[in-house]
This record gives sequence, structure tokens and C-alpha cells, in this order.
Amino acid sequence: MLEALIEPLQYGFMQRSLIIAILVGLLCAVVGSYLMVQRLALLGDAIGHSVLPGLAIAFMLGTNIFVGAFIAGVVSTMAIAWIRTRSPIKEDAAMGIVFSAFFALGITLITLIQKDNKIDLNHFLFGNILGVTIEEVRDTAIIAAIVLLVVFLLYKQLLFYTFDPLGAQAAGLPVNLLNFGLMVLIALTIVASMKAVGVILVLSLLITPGATAYLLVKRLHQVMILGAGIGIFSSISGMYLSYFFNLPSGPAIVLVASGLFLLALLFSPSYGIFTQPKSNSKQLPGVWRELKQLIR
Repeated sequence: MLEALIEPLQYGFMQRSLIIAILVGLLCAVVGSYLMVQRLALLGDAIGHSVLPGLAIAFMLGTNIFVGAFIAGVVSTMAIAWIRTRSPIKEDAAMGIVFSAFFALGITLITLIQKDNKIDLNHFLFGNILGVTIEEVRDTAIIAAIVLLVVFLLYKQLLFYTFDPLGAQAAGLPVNLLNFGLMVLIALTIVASMKAVGVILVLSLLITPGATAYLLVKRLHQVMILGAGIGIFSSISGMYLSYFFNLPSGPAIVLVASGLFLLALLFSPSYGIFTQPKSNSKQLPGVWRELKQLIR
């Protein structure tokens, strides 16, 4: 068993891939916890799909694809906010319109690039964690450090805004700035995760570890910590499955995370289908108790 665990580490590409897997598993779980409790999973999907035009344009210009993807992600969030505030269209419909338009534009640009350059850019869609370079590991580590530092410094403010935007506004918090900041954190997280799982599967890593933890623990910071552990375990396990069974790395990571969620859904001490068959709808979730204590 020990030899099997050590064997992949003798290869440089596996070392780099595991570092990326750990960073992405940690980052997605922490940021995704806010998305999950705010019931904005579709927003993560929208931003994930919307980075494609930025990727393609940055590649065409010969610049850093991380920068292009981040700019496209921020522009998409601004477009969603603009449609929502300037028309009677609801936020979910605005997200659907923007992400489908950006995704279609990205696919078109990638097709044109492939036609002219005879190269394969499909790893933008499905990830290519085994092909990461030292520079990409460095960029991902920088993004992860920035995002985690911001979450640590603004934890209480983001917690208040996430659960009660109107109350946060009444308390004098800059809710528009917090909302935009959260969108930027999501965009950065998606950019950091592109190489690992691609824009198609990134939503799973954003939501599934946090959702699994939500079934097992009560408070938001516990959801983040346990979710980060689940995300890291899923990423590492998926990488080893990919290595030993010749599976695509991104889907393997997502399948492990989904399997852990299924186990929690079935056997969670508080909410498991088999362990707690009766409805828990009348119980006040721990995260709401945490918010209530914070307000006091």
C-alpha cells in the first residue's frame, strides 16, 4: 500500500498535479460554501461557462490565459447585475442568458483557433491537470492565497451578507461591494480550477464538498473546514484513481466528491435518509444560529 502511494510521486507531472489538486480542493470548498448557503449554485455555473471567451481571446493575443479568464468572469457578473437592475428579468434568467451567450462565444472562438492553429484546446472544457506547468502551479498558489486571505479577513461581513442582505445593508455594511467582491472571489476560484477539472466540471467542486459537509456539521466555518478536507481528499483520490486505472483526471475527482456526497446523504447522523427518516425541516440549521449570534 505504501509503495502504491509513493509510486506516482516519483514523476514530476504527478507532483505538480497533486499540488494543484490540493489547492483547488481547498479553494473550491471554501468559496463554494457561500454559494451553497446563498442558493446561488447557478451563479458558479454561469461564471464557469463565461470564462471561455476570455481564455480564447487571451490565447489569441498570446497573453496569460488566467488573466483573460478572470476578466471574462468579472465582465459576465457585471452583465448579470446590469440585466437584473435595468430590466424586470429575474437573476436566474439573467444568469442563464449571460452564461449561454458567453459559452457560445467561447466555443466559437476556440473552434476558430483550432481551425487555424491545428491544436487541441478542449482541455479548457474538461481540464488537463496532468499537463500543468511550474508557472501554472505558481499562479494557482497565488490565487489561492489571495482568495483565502480575503475570506479570512472578511468572514463575518460575508457571513452576515450571505444570510441576510437586507439586514447587512441596514447595519451599514457595503452590500454592493461585498456582492461584487464575492463574485470576484468566485471568478478567481474558477480560474484557479480550470486546469484541474475544466469549466464544465468546476461547479461540482464548488458545490459538492460544501454540500457534503453541510449534511454533517452545523456552522458555516465548520462547513468550510470539513468541506476543504473533503475537497482535498476527493482531488487526491481522483488523481490516484486516474493514475492507476487510466481514467480522465477531472471526472475522476468529481466522481469521488459525488460518491462522498451520496454517502453523507444516506448516512448523515442528522440528515441521513437511512439514519434520520423523519423530516428535520422544523430544526433551525446551525448556520442560522451562528448568524443570529453574530447579529447579537
